[in-house]
Amino acid sequence: SSGATPATFSIQETTGVMAHVDNNQVIINPPDASRDKHLLTMTIQELALQGKHNLYNSMAAGIATRILEVRKDIIRECLSDFQNIEHRLELVNEVYGISFINDSKATNVNSTWYALESMSKPVVWIAGGVDKGNDYSQIKDMVKDKVKAIICLGKDNKKLHEAFGDVIEHMVDADNMRDAVYAAYKMGEKGDAVLLSPACASFDLFEDYEDRGRQFKESVRNL
Repeated sequence: SSGATPATFSIQETTGVMAHVDNNQVIINPPDASRDKHLLTMTIQELALQGKHNLYNSMAAGIATRILEVRKDIIRECLSDFQNIEHRLELVNEVYGISFINDSKATNVNSTWYALESMSKPVVWIAGGVDKGNDYSQIKDMVKDKVKAIICLGKDNKKLHEAFGDVIEHMVDADNMRDAVYAAYKMGEKGDAVLLSPACASFDLFEDYEDRGRQFKESVRNL
């Protein structure tokens, strides 16, 4: 035995764990309740990184820093101000109440599932590119639940239309980023999110996923 004491966390259980979620609040207990009875609490919306997977990451980071006796105000500031990596669920801008999110790094269905799962607003989804044998049935229920319109960005968008045409009424084709972003902007309304999470490689229209992400950001700024 290493003698290590596990520090557990859960988004469902509330007892026997060091961090949990209750009524939209992240609650991180002190490592030694006898010395420090003060809980660290934050709303989920205050966390810089959104989505269930990032909620787990934030809770783990919060536990580690509490064990190291970092001050609560510093932990709270770090969890709310953390700068995400470029092209990974990166909030680019908000234009007339529409959020534009760059997740160009999502080059497969699994990554896009996590992106869609993290969305709390109706989504205009920009998807497509070089398909790597995608099985879109894996995200069809998520798309039906979260997405209001799809902008198909690629040279060949047939597979996207076949996969989602029966659950998404509004689907538009685009062959360049400027047109894709403008179409998404016109289809969105205040309170929506435009999400670039292609689920595909980028090599049909772009140099790489970074070029695709940069063009997305430039097009958003030019709206």
